[in-house]
Amino acid sequence: MKRTTYLLLALIVLLAAIPLTGCSDDGYQGEVNVYNWGEYISPGDDGLPDVIAMFEDQYHIKVNYTNFETNEELYNILTNSSAAYDVIIPSDYMIERLRNEGMLEELDFENIPNYKNIMESFRTGPYDPEGKYTVPYSWGVVALAYNTDMVEEGTVTGFSSLWDEDYAGSILMFNNSRDATAIAMQMCDPPIDPGASDFTLEDIDRATEKLIEQKKLLKKYVMDQVFTEMEGNQAAIAPYYAGDIYTMMENNDALSYCLPEEGSNLFVDAMCIPTCCQNKENAELFINFMCDPEIAAANAEYITYASPNAAAAELLDEDFRESELIYPPQEYLDRCYTFSNIDNEVYTYMQEQFVKACSSSAEVTDTAQAKTANPAATAGVCVILGVVIIATIIVIVLDIRRAIRNRGRIHKLP
Repeated sequence: MKRTTYLLLALIVLLAAIPLTGCSDDGYQGEVNVYNWGEYISPGDDGLPDVIAMFEDQYHIKVNYTNFETNEELYNILTNSSAAYDVIIPSDYMIERLRNEGMLEELDFENIPNYKNIMESFRTGPYDPEGKYTVPYSWGVVALAYNTDMVEEGTVTGFSSLWDEDYAGSILMFNNSRDATAIAMQMCDPPIDPGASDFTLEDIDRATEKLIEQKKLLKKYVMDQVFTEMEGNQAAIAPYYAGDIYTMMENNDALSYCLPEEGSNLFVDAMCIPTCCQNKENAELFINFMCDPEIAAANAEYITYASPNAAAAELLDEDFRESELIYPPQEYLDRCYTFSNIDNEVYTYMQEQFVKACSSSAEVTDTAQAKTANPAATAGVCVILGVVIIATIIVIVLDIRRAIRNRGRIHKLP
């Protein structure tokens, strides 16, 4: 969308706000407390509008805006603190958890007339089957980025390429348990449904074995480092979020993408009102404002993720709007899955097994040989292994802190 259009929109909104009267001494008639991902709303950079400033100017309502880095951080704040938020924007599986635990308010859609702009296919989902609690904000899929200087164009067709020995030493993998384990589940024989909510520990074990098998082929596990690796021609192939792959391709003409033939994770983030809300009318006003086509388009262009707002999609730059990476065809989306809220015990076990896979040696240890090894040597190996595991945990924690740009899709231990 042309930047001049955004600037004109901001001027119109500012002028429209001038006649408003009855404001308090600070110029505001109320407030709304918004809790969102970092870098997940247009802040007024690069010719795009400052969405929060526009809302404040138009309605004279102060936006108290704060960020979280992971869904789990949001959950912990809502359950273990006295903080009161009016609008939150969690991901699908966390919405399901909050809904199941009675922590979300039903929305009054009469106060959200711009909801009419939301695509029918996104109005309900496993996380909100009746569409009572959510207004979708953004969505996307996990795809594969690959470098055509290192990989022949068109030869990457799915996640199986992440286990291809031809690319050994040049493969990157997610450094978070949920995304990595989901991909490994699809590679199991028979495959395990990553969208299921009833995983068993045995399912996690099977996926972990696939990750251990893959380990010897990897260059490294990454989150934000994927940008340096792929844009700098330092790796051949990596799974990542479609919006970020689109950004990487803009910065490196050698990069291409693949929508995995196995299907992939379709993720949705949505606006909700938690039960701790103290300004519900203002919250619904803010949600309605965010569904305005011009505002939704600006946010989509800034975060480079697909908008579920049909009217907004028509306003986006043509290349962005027509990219199958950003807006995959429906027949592909029909093969995708969304993450479900899973049992805490299984989730914790998934975390533990992922650390095990990350810290495993390239070759499987011979158990019988290990039993007959010299005790002193065995003790030394244990010390070294302990150091490796601790170092791996530190790397994962650091990646969690760097997760703001990639929508915080790293998951902390509960």
